Amino acid sequence: MSEADESYGLLSETSSIDETRNPARQRHLPAQAALDWLRAGWRDLLVRPGLSLAYGVAVFVITALLAWALIASGRDYILFPAIAGYMIVAPVLAIGLYEKSRALEAGEQPTLRTMLLVRPQAGAQIFYTGLLLCLLMLLWNRAAVLVYALFFGVRAFPGLDGVVAMLLTTPTGWAMLILGTLIGGLFAAFGFAISVFSIPMLLDQRTDALTAMGTSMAMVWNNLTPMIAWGAVVLALFAASAVTGFLGFVVIFPLLGHATWHAYRAMR
Repeated sequence: MSEADESYGLLSETSSIDETRNPARQRHLPAQAALDWLRAGWRDLLVRPGLSLAYGVAVFVITALLAWALIASGRDYILFPAIAGYMIVAPVLAIGLYEKSRALEAGEQPTLRTMLLVRPQAGAQIFYTGLLLCLLMLLWNRAAVLVYALFFGVRAFPGLDGVVAMLLTTPTGWAMLILGTLIGGLFAAFGFAISVFSIPMLLDQRTDALTAMGTSMAMVWNNLTPMIAWGAVVLALFAASAVTGFLGFVVIFPLLGHATWHAYRAMR
């Protein structure tokens, strides 16, 4: 082969989406697999339900306290971005639920102590993953503030009572909502891709944080159909919790936590 015939991956060359995927990571699951994971999560929740519901109550209390702290400190302008960014760090908070599902799968007896004092196989690597996810959430909050400033300049935040009218009754508000949703969607998609399987993997396997996050992203990219469906389920249930003032977290958070473990096991 002559030098002219060789391919060097120049910028003029293009690859199809299929060429970026790895057949070894494809599980060929249908979109309905998301509902199967949800049903499996519900079964885990019903085994010693008090453990899961107590976990959900704790998450609800933490969420309510954080929301109150933002409002009380005069930082209500980042309340909505913080609520949206909460989904980024939620997998870290759910590690105790993953532990319960893991124990049930292994035929062990889960306890509240083992759910709260989890000993992941990856050790402190799970801390580094959690730190990176927290930084990503903080970055999203800063981006949201910048988007607001881009459209409204130095105009003071109208407060929770006036923000809905400002956003929904003015062209500027609609423009900000559209751009903010697009940017937030990018943050959410990236956060979902690197975290959905990385935390369960660090609990289950002895590996490092970057490998776990990279593997999680690869599994999502190679199984887009079920993962888009699963992301839609998570978003819908999270929105339902937000509508109830996060009281729905008492049941929905444990349900999603247990179901995510089964999603991880199906993708291994």
